Amino acid sequence: MLPPLVGNPANAVPTDTLEKAMSLLRVLGRPMLASMFLTGGLNSVRDPKEVAPAAEPVVQPVTERVSALPDRTEQVVRLNGAVQVAAGLMLATGRMPRPAALAIAATLVPTTLAGHRFWEAEDPSQRAEQRIHFFKNMSMLGGLLIAADDTGARPSVVWRGSHAARGLRRDAGLVRRSVRATTGPAAAAGRVRAKLPV
Repeated sequence: MLPPLVGNPANAVPTDTLEKAMSLLRVLGRPMLASMFLTGGLNSVRDPKEVAPAAEPVVQPVTERVSALPDRTEQVVRLNGAVQVAAGLMLATGRMPRPAALAIAATLVPTTLAGHRFWEAEDPSQRAEQRIHFFKNMSMLGGLLIAADDTGARPSVVWRGSHAARGLRRDAGLVRRSVRATTGPAAAAGRVRAKLPV
């Protein structure tokens, strides 16, 4: 039996070949995507004082609203770095890559807003450099969101749940029809038996 094909039948590729190629792309791409967060996160964990002054304008308004976060900017920077390292390792190794990508994405937004405020730069060359870094981070955020949505060629939990529910409804309908089909003749047999002399 031939494997199922994808695309135009004239130049179609077997789906198992596509799945293997996509799996290879995931194996190579996830560590590449995670590498920036592993190195940046390690730097933030080791030396938070280096980035704390730049993070201050973003961290202080957030810590005032979220009581669970530490009050000191250096501690928040270190926590942000630790999340990036832990989630980066998970993404790179393929362990729970979807939640890991979302966790990194959540840390990337404040990191970008703190580190690449190009709209505040006075010098045109500094503004251009910060704009490039800002949009580079936006590109990485897009990649993380795609990684967070990637089910690895397996159906998502939502799809599996709705598919299972549909199957249960179908099975319940079959049981209901079979009960109706058997109760009619059984009831008729019971009526006939009741009329028979004992």
